[in-house]
Amino acid sequence: MTRNEFNLLYAVKKHGVQSHRKMKELAGVSTGFVSQTLRSFSEKGWIDGKEITEKGLLALQPYKVDNAVIMAAGMSSRFVPISLEKPKGLLVVKNEVLIERQIEQLREAGIGQIVIVLGYKKEAFFYLESKYDDLKIIINPEYNTKNNTHTLYLAHKYIRNSYICSSDDFFDVNPFEEYVYQSYYAAVHVTEKTNEWYMIPDAKGNIAKVRKSGVEGDVMLGHVYWDHAFSAKMAELLNADYSVGNYADTLWEQVLADHLKELPPMEIKVYPAGTIFEFDSLEELRRFDSKYVNHTHSRIMRNISKILNCKESDIINFKAIKEGLTNTSFVFEVKGVKYVYRHPGDGTEAIISRKHEKKALELAKLIGVDPTYIYMDENEGWKISFFVEGIRVPSYDSFEDSKRLLAVLRNLHERRLHVDWEFLPWEEACKIEEILRNEKDGIQDSEFDRLKEDVEKCYRKCAGDGVEMRFCHCDTYGPNWMMTDDGQTILIDWEYAGNADPGCDLGAYIMDAMWDVPETEKFIAEYCGAEYNEALRFHYLAYTAIISYYWYVWALYREACGAVMGESLYNWHVMAKKYSRYLVEEYRL
Repeated sequence: MTRNEFNLLYAVKKHGVQSHRKMKELAGVSTGFVSQTLRSFSEKGWIDGKEITEKGLLALQPYKVDNAVIMAAGMSSRFVPISLEKPKGLLVVKNEVLIERQIEQLREAGIGQIVIVLGYKKEAFFYLESKYDDLKIIINPEYNTKNNTHTLYLAHKYIRNSYICSSDDFFDVNPFEEYVYQSYYAAVHVTEKTNEWYMIPDAKGNIAKVRKSGVEGDVMLGHVYWDHAFSAKMAELLNADYSVGNYADTLWEQVLADHLKELPPMEIKVYPAGTIFEFDSLEELRRFDSKYVNHTHSRIMRNISKILNCKESDIINFKAIKEGLTNTSFVFEVKGVKYVYRHPGDGTEAIISRKHEKKALELAKLIGVDPTYIYMDENEGWKISFFVEGIRVPSYDSFEDSKRLLAVLRNLHERRLHVDWEFLPWEEACKIEEILRNEKDGIQDSEFDRLKEDVEKCYRKCAGDGVEMRFCHCDTYGPNWMMTDDGQTILIDWEYAGNADPGCDLGAYIMDAMWDVPETEKFIAEYCGAEYNEALRFHYLAYTAIISYYWYVWALYREACGAVMGESLYNWHVMAKKYSRYLVEEYRL
């Protein structure tokens, strides 16, 4: 069936046979084609009088949409702060929940089965199963480490003649149809420079090339339709890549761009401006739905308004900071001043006392070690700080940087500040180990017991060696330092601070630098100055092993809670093993 024949027969299916002029408008074909083709349809038994017949419906059957897949697994980090509290697909826009509006539009178009792939805050979507019939939920457990290529891999066995949608799109006019002739990607035409994906058409209006960013052209926006042939080939590509993982952290559109010559044709379907909306930031949503200007229904926004004594409409220019190992943060602006909001990570309440952290922050600000601190909520763990422009982290290859941060640590330790709690890395690691063994899935590292034994030997030998506990930061790895060209050296993020062995502060930096023993000895000697001796050498080398072991066990716990620690977990294991084994052998412990 040609496209024009399909358009006309589908128009008959939807509207019945009307005047030739009306059918011309409905099908987008010429009047002559209408007259000639309706006669042909009648001869084939596809229409009878003004109605489509069973034979006509059978002729349309290859083009019938089987289902829709809605991708709702991602966190949408660009949409901070709203996305930190709820998935973007559950936002209420123009008085409708985004994903519900989309499901209703699919249902209205006659799309029966809907498959939703969930990940981030998945349980918030579970109510949809009760609200809608024939709704299938798939869970993507790797949503925070893999991109939507993996999401579609998980759903590929359901994809046939299928719409592929994002849960956070808003369609002003229902774009879905019960029958579709060919695969297509929805687009809008732009004339200004953007960083979107541009589709370059061939002579037939199909995608000939895809490029990232450009000026005038057709950009990808909204839903996609895969027909049977396209779905089969894409499933083949997704399956082939699954074990290789070349596309695991990319958008599926990269697969499309790289395999256009192998895939069946995909049309560029351009929609009028103002038909399809995607909201990549709160500012974009505010422009579309004015109620979000003054009231976002966000606790985070209320927190900021209260502490900074401003209106929600004053809070602008949000920018996510790459997720940290423990928390997620973003930069925002109020009346020309930039701030940072720290949102606590899931599961951290079990291993961090926010009450203690708040006291530590107040002390750090008092002595000028962290002048950025403004406010922290000790019950919920969120924090607001000043944003510092023009900063860099110290270089592990620069001894001048080492001397700057060691001066800060000596100042911190020599102040002899005191709090009413302690940070004891060996004991804390043992507590976390117990949680892992009793409440999580255990520990899979077959060398763990040997490592623990070596670290404990180092710990026992340090006991009673005369090094006094001081108020310490205990998490001094590079990203927690901010250096400026005017000489400022600021130490931030005091979650693990407390009365502790000063070796915790030296060891955490050494651990992340992954230095060998000679480099570490130079660092320790600079810290100790004239007091440096063999006993202090052993002590601080031992605490490099102890604190590395603590962070390794901590990382195992964080991963058990769903966080992704990446190579940090491995690196900390390496440093704990390297230094504990070195000392056990060197000192015959």
